[in-house]
Amino acid sequence: MAFRKALKRTAIVGGGAVATVFGLSQLMEYRKKQARLAHVAAEAQLKAPFADELPTRRGQLTRLKETEFDVLVVGGGATGAGCALDAATRNLKTALVERSDFSSGTSSRSTKLIHGGVRYLQKAIMKLDYEQYMMVKEALHERANLLEIAPHLSAPLPIMLPVYKWWQLPYYWAGIKMYDLVAGIQCLKSSYMLSKTKALELFPMLKKDKLVGAIVYYDGQHNDARMNLAIALTAGRYGAAMANYTEVVHLLKEKDPQNGTDKVCGARCRDVLTGEEFDVKAKCVINATGPFTDSVRKMDNQESTNICQPSAGVHIVIPGYYSPDNMGLLDPATSDGRVIFFLPWEKMTIAGTTDTPTNVTAHPIPGEDDINFILSEVRNYLSPDVEVRRGDVLAAWSGIRPLVTDPNSKDTQSICRNHIVTLSNSGLVTIAGGKWTTYRSMAEETLDAAIKAHTLPAETCKTVGLMLEGAKGWTPTLYIRLVQDYGLEQEVAQHLASTYGGKAYDVAKMALVTGQRWPIVGKRLVSEFPYIEAEVLYAVKEYACTAIDIIARRTRLGFLNVQAADEALPRIVQIMAKELGWSQERRTAELEAAKKFLYQEMGYRSRSEQLTKTSEMNLDNQEIARYKKRFHKFDKESKGFITTLDVQQVLESINVHIDENALHEILNEVDVNKNGQIEIGEFLQLMSAVKKGQVSDSRLAILMKSAEETLDERGPVTVDRSGGGV
Repeated sequence: MAFRKALKRTAIVGGGAVATVFGLSQLMEYRKKQARLAHVAAEAQLKAPFADELPTRRGQLTRLKETEFDVLVVGGGATGAGCALDAATRNLKTALVERSDFSSGTSSRSTKLIHGGVRYLQKAIMKLDYEQYMMVKEALHERANLLEIAPHLSAPLPIMLPVYKWWQLPYYWAGIKMYDLVAGIQCLKSSYMLSKTKALELFPMLKKDKLVGAIVYYDGQHNDARMNLAIALTAGRYGAAMANYTEVVHLLKEKDPQNGTDKVCGARCRDVLTGEEFDVKAKCVINATGPFTDSVRKMDNQESTNICQPSAGVHIVIPGYYSPDNMGLLDPATSDGRVIFFLPWEKMTIAGTTDTPTNVTAHPIPGEDDINFILSEVRNYLSPDVEVRRGDVLAAWSGIRPLVTDPNSKDTQSICRNHIVTLSNSGLVTIAGGKWTTYRSMAEETLDAAIKAHTLPAETCKTVGLMLEGAKGWTPTLYIRLVQDYGLEQEVAQHLASTYGGKAYDVAKMALVTGQRWPIVGKRLVSEFPYIEAEVLYAVKEYACTAIDIIARRTRLGFLNVQAADEALPRIVQIMAKELGWSQERRTAELEAAKKFLYQEMGYRSRSEQLTKTSEMNLDNQEIARYKKRFHKFDKESKGFITTLDVQQVLESINVHIDENALHEILNEVDVNKNGQIEIGEFLQLMSAVKKGQVSDSRLAILMKSAEETLDERGPVTVDRSGGGV
């Protein structure tokens, strides 16, 4: 492969003089500079017919219907988008169809790391497995490339490996140093060892008991869904005809005039949004559908055996105070042998992942057992002073990894994450398995196989160093220009710069005036997050078709805090409806579908369901008496229940004013039977759940406690909106 050749050391003969003059580090920088110049020269020769403006989705569908393509890629995840970009930049007529949204599957549900795989290197060394070693080496090369081509979406992240036994210190240090060594000149930053004192200084939440030290190494981190979309949009810029919400109904075939066998020549597609069916003709069809690989292979041949074994990986998001702003944590050996990452991401903390066999589904649901397993492992590494509560889980999701089947494997943990490229008798090319990090090299290998099998008139691969959507025009200080030129909040400007890169200016231009002294423009969708209304409008230009597209992939609100996403939905639907001309019926359907998505796929357990599941109260008599007394301060007529009017009257008596709609939302979180009132039993269930840690930062609980204290003291009270949990 090309990357292996690129990684080979140049001979001292002929290069010795340069090495002597410049020294090794200077030589490395010299080579990097030469490589960058080569990339720039190659990129300048590429034609980008839609560099200024992308076609609309309707225009893309027209192109799909009217053009005969060299390559049709099925699947809009990282690998599929990578294949489309590789093909388009080789001057092949390229099409891409995705039955849902781009990155709607596994590619948006990762650990958000761009990494070579420390644990795979460990297996490679322990088992003398050359294949796993080469996989790590390839991934480290691709890690460096991805950080270079999308600097706005990715960055190096230090990850701490805490050590609690003296003998493990040299063992882990040797392994991490080997990781640096395999990366070679593409090592992000050199790993280092820390004393116990320094480790606790950098990660104060860490459990200090028996800690002997720590090792810190570097990997990359990115916004996975946005990265996937950037790859797809870049393919579109270079001429690929692509459409989301376009599913393959069946493959088209024709007789080979030479041998009379059936050959795949395209696909019958259906526009999911309208129901219209049409044919897309192509000389070659590439199956890049991740966990759904085998379903497409069976469209080609019903007798095909399954080559993928799906594995579910669950992640949870908890508040940002659980981890430092710029330091991750690796648990190398959990109680059941799995590996858990604990990482800062988008000012929150992400923890995961699990690794369990599962069935293939388009709507994976995170299980309560997996959520509690992750929480349990997190508790093992954090200080006893930090109470890890189930109620602090702000979001949870499950992603299905398309692992390559190993018939001799007993469980999915031992399956290598490597990929395979297959060619069927009818010419269907399938790419299966692999890792997010290696999407580009997987795409290159897939296109090489497709070109060879179908004799396509293609040029060599040009995607190494090819800048992705938004990379051009981005600088680390871009956000300052956005603040100065448009009057955006600094946090919003930083978010736009790190999400859209050089395209952030286009989003800023669409932002409406706030009518306030500051910020001048940029109305937030929800107060806690820097997402603004203009992003919804811009997302439509980037082929967002549903409200779910906005909360899950164009913004990451659904992955960060489902309660905040739920609150933002009405405004998101309102903006999209005006832009896309939705009927009232469509608006209602969008709202219901998005709420269902949050409830099922993003781990949203409403307050009522949490309370229903935890209805067995663990309050003692003294606590029950105290909470009943608090309740009756609001239920002055002893009705046995309180309403928004009761709460509002108490708050007004202590000079606290809360918007009626906000107050209704606060009570609705606790209203189990949804009858518009809170019974004494529901309130006691709430307080019991708070005590157990299954509900945290309940707005009603905090409000009533604060009001009670104020009534007793007759002093002022303030009520801040809490983060909430799921």
